[in-house]
Amino acid sequence: MHAAPETLDLLDNLLVQIRARPWLTERKRGIFYRKSTGWLHFHGKPGDVHADLKVGRDWVRYPANNPIEWRRLLAALDRTARAV
Repeated sequence: MHAAPETLDLLDNLLVQIRARPWLTERKRGIFYRKSTGWLHFHGKPGDVHADLKVGRDWVRYPANNPIEWRRLLAALDRTARAV
């Protein structure tokens, strides 16, 4: 199950940064697509949040609990854009 609204509330600053990537579309809060392909979404509860990011044909899980982890996720997200 995807992250609940109260979990996504804790990620507001991260979500703003993700939304700034013009090649992604947020179809539902916290669920991002690139064209018609699911690309990024979140799971978990406060204190144990992770993101699933599409890398090639696989989903790779990244922790997303604090700004350091957010920077790692954003860097990986940007790498996926260059790889396509």
